[in-house]
Amino acid sequence: MNAMTDLNRNYIAGAWVAGVGEIENRNPSDLSELVGRYAQASAAQLDEALAAAKRAQAVWASYGPERRHDVLMAIGTEMMSRAAELGELLSREEGKPLAEGKGEIHRAGQFFTYYAAECLRQIGDTADSVRAGVEIDVRREPVGVVAVISPWNFPTATASWKIAPALAFGNAVIWKPANLTPASAVALTEIISRQDIPEGLFNLVMGAGREIGQALVESPALDAISFTGSVPVGRGIARAAVENFTKIQMEMGSKNALAVMDDADLDLAVSLALGGAFGGTGQKCTASSRLVVHAAVHDEFVRKLVAGAKALKVGHALEAGTQIGPVVSEAQLQANLDYVALGLSEGATLECGGERLSLATEGYYMSPVVFTGTTNDMRINREEMFAPIACVIKVNSYAEALEVVNDTEFGLTSGIVTRSIARATHFRRNARTGCVMVNLPTAGTDYHVPFGGRGNSSYGPREQGAYAAEFYTTVKTAYIAAGTPEELK
Repeated sequence: MNAMTDLNRNYIAGAWVAGVGEIENRNPSDLSELVGRYAQASAAQLDEALAAAKRAQAVWASYGPERRHDVLMAIGTEMMSRAAELGELLSREEGKPLAEGKGEIHRAGQFFTYYAAECLRQIGDTADSVRAGVEIDVRREPVGVVAVISPWNFPTATASWKIAPALAFGNAVIWKPANLTPASAVALTEIISRQDIPEGLFNLVMGAGREIGQALVESPALDAISFTGSVPVGRGIARAAVENFTKIQMEMGSKNALAVMDDADLDLAVSLALGGAFGGTGQKCTASSRLVVHAAVHDEFVRKLVAGAKALKVGHALEAGTQIGPVVSEAQLQANLDYVALGLSEGATLECGGERLSLATEGYYMSPVVFTGTTNDMRINREEMFAPIACVIKVNSYAEALEVVNDTEFGLTSGIVTRSIARATHFRRNARTGCVMVNLPTAGTDYHVPFGGRGNSSYGPREQGAYAAEFYTTVKTAYIAAGTPEELK
């Protein structure tokens, strides 16, 4: 149901159903374009989804691994084959440039095909007991019914890297997507709904976080919650979950730093900084918003960075050549502009950007910002802004750079640009982040290895790769005393 005049519905207990209200979804590149109308679920519908999921999960867990493999492979293959179509839809509702939208859909499909293979790799362990005649096997079983709460900035990829392992390991899913990006959620749900799965195994429940989201995380019917979003919301989910001892996995904010050393390839460093800070309009939890630059190369780096930022084309997400699309909403744009004003009030120097732009279509456009003269104790360097704003911090040594990189309450990603293998090795070992990049942007990770951070960035088991099993399964240890065959007695 993609026509603007159609009501896009929730998917509950194997049926597409309307709710108690609806919202409009408009293109942030062109506010005159209505992407669609989307139903908002009721509390009673959420209860129905939870009950259906519990019933379906038992059936799904009994499916053989090859049958589950085929389902996930079909989902991933269709997503990748439709990357152009679904990527355009994603870009229309979220605002990222079309190439990034297509890339996100393709990557999301890869999560499903990767976890399809994981269905066939669920191999346990065996051990001999310390007691004679007793053998032990250790296996992983589904955790049960999993709530997936996903953000708007990667509406398909982030949801997919949660949904795919949940299904691969035998769980049922209740998905509450961000209300800013419901079109991508409905599109993915339509693909999943056509597969060979029990009714109620997968449920799409759209609604506001303060209503449906809160009721979901407080439900004792849940076995696990996987959340990506802000730290304050994460804290609230943790408080609700502990009341029911619900298993939680949370990816939250960050304030990632890219350290540029005096021996760095400056052209490479500038390229990494531009892509890391401004890719996705800066709306990435892995964005490099702190640029920690050695004094010996600071001025030249800044000169090239500012020139590069000014040259970036801000425009309609679907327009050829657009490098920075609009931000996602009016509220987000205003928050970004408020941070520009805050930076100036803190004494930072605005080298470029920071203005709301008027283009051919009305949208939430702003020019990318470079601040210099910043210190690590400024709020613009302490708080996650989720904006196309990069702050340069000058340091005098590698040791000082590492100290600044680690001086944050967050700890998702960090990076260093250097030709020194000694510095790169030391940084890799001593940067207190979950992901470390050497001569690469802080944004951009692979799907087959673990993803997550430290501090306020993450809580609970890692996402992605084989490490996802820690969250989506529970371990059972079985002791077997088979006795001695009659013939040998």
